[in-house]
Amino acid sequence: MAISQAMCTSFKVELLSGGHNFNTTNVARSANTADTFKIALFTSSATLDATTTAYSVTNEVSGTGYSAGGNTLSISQVPQASGTTAILDFDNTTWSAATITANGALIYNSTNSDTAVAVLAFGGDKTSTAGDFTVVFPAFDASNAIIRIA
Repeated sequence: MAISQAMCTSFKVELLSGGHNFNTTNVARSANTADTFKIALFTSSATLDATTTAYSVTNEVSGTGYSAGGNTLSISQVPQASGTTAILDFDNTTWSAATITANGALIYNSTNSDTAVAVLAFGGDKTSTAGDFTVVFPAFDASNAIIRIA
């Protein structure tokens, strides 16, 4: 079992079909509200990679301060261009007073049937014991943004 960092292939296809709305000011849609994106944490027993298509509770972490399905993400920077790359960013997210161990995470669209967006690999187990467990998203630029389409 392994968690490999990747933008999910199904997400790329769904983007071309209009399956995800990251922009609250998107006038092309009848409702000007972004979809709801969540992040769930997983143990080292999970198999997550570019072929992951949807959120599942299989091998999701459990523990004090964590609920199945994870946290709702806030879009901190709506999609925009940086040179020839389209980028998007989320606010960091925290599970407070949590006692959990996670090896990676899945960002998914809970508005669109829990479809997978991206897999985050932590590079090993990360643990919190009755403390904050925080996922810090990278810098919002063409080389580092959590979602980049070049």
